Amino acid sequence: MKFLSQILTATALATIAIGVSSCSSVGQFDSTAYQASDLNKVVIKVSLENMMAYVMEGNQALLVTPVTIGTPENPTPKGTFKVFQKIEKKRSYTYGFHVSDTVIRPGTSRELPSGQRYVGFPMPYWVEFHPGYGFHSGGVWPVPRSHGCLRVHKTVAPKLFELTKVGTPVYIADRQPEDQTIGKGVVRPSDYADPDPPGSFLITDKVFTSPPRPLFSEGPAPTVY
Repeated sequence: MKFLSQILTATALATIAIGVSSCSSVGQFDSTAYQASDLNKVVIKVSLENMMAYVMEGNQALLVTPVTIGTPENPTPKGTFKVFQKIEKKRSYTYGFHVSDTVIRPGTSRELPSGQRYVGFPMPYWVEFHPGYGFHSGGVWPVPRSHGCLRVHKTVAPKLFELTKVGTPVYIADRQPEDQTIGKGVVRPSDYADPDPPGSFLITDKVFTSPPRPLFSEGPAPTVY
C-alpha cells in the first residue's frame, strides 16, 4: 500500500505533537483520538524501535500512542496482518491465577494444582491480529516487556478498540515514516511500574469497567502532509 509523503511543516508538526498525547489535570496519561469517517479506510502502523502505534485514515492521524512491545525472547511479530478478532472483556489463556476458597496466587494454566481453578489475567480491549498476539490494555513500559503482545495504556485501549474492525490492516516493522514526524516527542506513560490491584479484584468482572465518554475529540483529525 502506498502512503502519502510524511513531510510536515513546522507549524503542522507542532499542532499534531500537542494533540496526540497529554496528561489530564490529575496526572493520568491519555492520548487524544479522533473518530474515523470510514472504518474501512483505517490502518494501524506499529514502529518497534519507537514503540509507537499510529492509527491512520489516509493521511489523517486518528491516534498516536506509545505501546509496549515483546522482549527479544518473546518478540512482537513483524509483517502485514489483519485484525480477525475483538474481545472487550478478554482474559489470558496462559497467565493468570490459581484460585480456591482460601488461595489466590499467580500461576499459569499449564500448572494448575489439583482442587484449584484457573482465572486468566485480564487483557481488556483485545484486538487480535495474529494468533495469540494482539493489542490490549496494560502497563506501557518504556522498554520491551511483553510476551509479544502490544500493550496500550488503559485510558487509550478503548479508543484503539473502537477505531478498529475485523479486517483492519496492521503493519508492524522496525521503523515507520511517522517516527520522524508525528512520532517524535510523544509523551509516554509514567505509571507503568504502579502495582497491580490485588488478585481478589483481578479475578472478578469488576476489573472490566466502561471508559468515560466521549472517547473522541471533536473536530477533524490532524493531517500529515
